[in-house]
Amino acid sequence: MHISRPFNFAIILLIAFTLNLNAQTTFDFSHYETFLQDHIAQGKIAGAVSLVSHGDKLVHDQSFGYNSLGDQSPMTSDKLFYIQSMTKPIISIAFMTLYEQGHFSLTDPVSKYIPEFENLKVIQLQTGEDGAPTGVEYVDLARPIEIWHLLSHTAGFSHGLGPNEYDQKLSALLYPEMREQPGHPNIESRVKALLSYPLMGQPGEQWNYSASPDVLAYLIEILTDKSAEQYLQEVIFDPLGMTTAGYNVKDQHVDQVVGLHMMSEAGELTPVPQWSPLQGNTVFGGTHGLFCSAGDYMKFSKMLLNGGSYNGARIVSPKTIELMTESLTDEMVFRPGNGFGLGFGVRTDLGQSKLSGSEGAYYWGGAFNTYFFVDPQEDLVAILMTQSWPYTDFYANRLRQMVYSAMSK
Repeated sequence: MHISRPFNFAIILLIAFTLNLNAQTTFDFSHYETFLQDHIAQGKIAGAVSLVSHGDKLVHDQSFGYNSLGDQSPMTSDKLFYIQSMTKPIISIAFMTLYEQGHFSLTDPVSKYIPEFENLKVIQLQTGEDGAPTGVEYVDLARPIEIWHLLSHTAGFSHGLGPNEYDQKLSALLYPEMREQPGHPNIESRVKALLSYPLMGQPGEQWNYSASPDVLAYLIEILTDKSAEQYLQEVIFDPLGMTTAGYNVKDQHVDQVVGLHMMSEAGELTPVPQWSPLQGNTVFGGTHGLFCSAGDYMKFSKMLLNGGSYNGARIVSPKTIELMTESLTDEMVFRPGNGFGLGFGVRTDLGQSKLSGSEGAYYWGGAFNTYFFVDPQEDLVAILMTQSWPYTDFYANRLRQMVYSAMSK
């Protein structure tokens, strides 16, 4: 017995090691790369940067096509993208660091910190006996807007992005610079403009993509006496080594900003001027506004995957990430098989979604067709960044489809 135990233990170790080798995940991205190359050749996108991380390894790091069709400059991995709504997950994490510090509870009424929230009105459609609309009225809040409503897009705000009259009027208030009018000087001014407009629905009764992350940025200012720009730099960008990320592009990175392209009604992709100045921006919002390289966004995404820490820097706790990536909107229409947590879209049902992936994976994208997802079940992060308008879910769905299809075990 004395002799056999070491021998048996060695056999067990050998078997375990062999099983581990057999279970190792490998990737073949050839179809994915051909797909992107074909779409560039067909003039559907100008160029792209793709990063995929599995475990502690970067298993895909490729640049495709052109930075700009105007001068045919090649796309490279160090380029900076205007990430638009991929700002939202970053501001949400920054805001939740204040939750961890005890500044608020998620069920606090927002009016506790911004008094104007007490007097908001909700627009309500009036109808005749036949159900046809006859006009609108403005009614009081049925319940207070709570902080979790802001994070989950259930407060009743809109974003001003739709073609309807309601959104067009809101857009004029929030983004006057898009109509060649003087823009807001700071985030407080933009939030006050949002609060001057009636809500589209009662708090907690619907999911609607909204400008509420701007309120989070303003709350950061109120709670810290710092701008969102300064706070993000101190609590996220510096600790994670995100040297390219910011509302204003550093002088040394100006030449690295990717050119923006627009698809015409005739289906022709053409270069257009940037929609946002590269420098001199003073509205440090939560809905959009950040420039960032794909590599720096990977650092942020790896922090999420690792439960709030990356390269020795702890940003939030694992339990905070767990809370933020739990769907809060299952009874509300978001999209089939998906819910929304505190700052992230969350996959809840693979069959309903009709897309490859894992339940519990979370994600978001930006208006100029930048995308990312984090899959804790597969220890996986994927990022695809292009720079074109208008937005489409097409490449976000293809990113999932082709990255998961590249996996072998």
